[in-house]
Amino acid sequence: MLAALQKALDQRAVDGLLRQRRLLDSPQAETIATNNQLYLSFCSNDYLGLANHPHLIKTMQDATGKAGVGSGASNLITGHHRYHDLLEKQLAQFVDMPAALVFSTGYMANIGVLGALAGRGDAIFADKLNHACLNDGSYYSLAEFHRFAHNDVTALEKLLKASNAKRKIIAADAVFSMDGDLAPLAEYLALCEQYDAYLYVDDAHGFGVLGEHGQGSLNHLKLKSPRIIMMATLGKAAGVAGAFVAGEQVVIDYLIQTAKSYVYSTPAPPALSATLSASVELIEQGDNLRTQLRLLMQTLKQHLKLSKWRLMPSETAVQPLLVGSNHDALKLSEYLQEKGILVPAIRPPTVPKDTARLRISLSAGHTEADVIQLAKLINEAERELA
Repeated sequence: MLAALQKALDQRAVDGLLRQRRLLDSPQAETIATNNQLYLSFCSNDYLGLANHPHLIKTMQDATGKAGVGSGASNLITGHHRYHDLLEKQLAQFVDMPAALVFSTGYMANIGVLGALAGRGDAIFADKLNHACLNDGSYYSLAEFHRFAHNDVTALEKLLKASNAKRKIIAADAVFSMDGDLAPLAEYLALCEQYDAYLYVDDAHGFGVLGEHGQGSLNHLKLKSPRIIMMATLGKAAGVAGAFVAGEQVVIDYLIQTAKSYVYSTPAPPALSATLSASVELIEQGDNLRTQLRLLMQTLKQHLKLSKWRLMPSETAVQPLLVGSNHDALKLSEYLQEKGILVPAIRPPTVPKDTARLRISLSAGHTEADVIQLAKLINEAERELA
């Protein structure tokens, strides 16, 4: 087995797919210290620049003093702290849903929810570009798993029409993490009404960024229905860690009893929930941060002057630069790194073959000068490398 593992790793290196961890020696911010060097970073999902916010740091310090550093037991024993409970109520109110449930990670939320709500005899319908945890949750559920072409409403309807499943769930990212585009959620909800299905929306990259006061993609699209269940992560725009699921009260009550990744896990430390409560307040008051994000998107598009590589269409903080081959994407990422800028090269299987790209993640903490510097270097790199 060990020889086979090494062979597989060697092949990854040959294919330009071997990934390396960076050692971070600073808080997550626009400028980070990693591998003993300072870099301007366009890598993180800290879209509002809250991961190192002094108010959140102080809140976590104070809450740790009151609640300790660990939860100590599962939620259904003695691990459900008042801080957890207050956060759930606050999140439900913020996203205008009847109830919410906090999970330790978005991955745990997705596998827990899909595993609890679907099983043998049911069917899950998923966009082919969905995040891996939505796929895993679908596989683990043992329901029939149908995938349709990216954002293809017609293909989805054909699958729904042909299905005899007892329970049908459409699962989709709201904002696609490697493309930056939005799912046609309004059309999906209409299909749910027509074919007696439910819509499970992963809003990891829309929460805090889109919608009125950052309420997310559903608010952005003015969608509301008892057929909608949403998930959002709390380690991206919220700047901390964790995730939550929101929906009808009966859905949340059922998940508390049956979602295995919730029932059989020790919850995150209560101090994290207290910190997230403060973060949600900053998000709600952060219209200026979202205005800054939109300005940076416009600045990037205005200053990129490319003939071979292209910026994919996106109105979100995720701005993917399509390069093509794995090795070319790596060369561009390394070129920028030598100039003091970090932008990750994204390669298969995260994205389809021959669509390797740089995933430019903008944060409200960046300045216009930061983005202009990035665009200038990418323009230079295309002339030298392409």
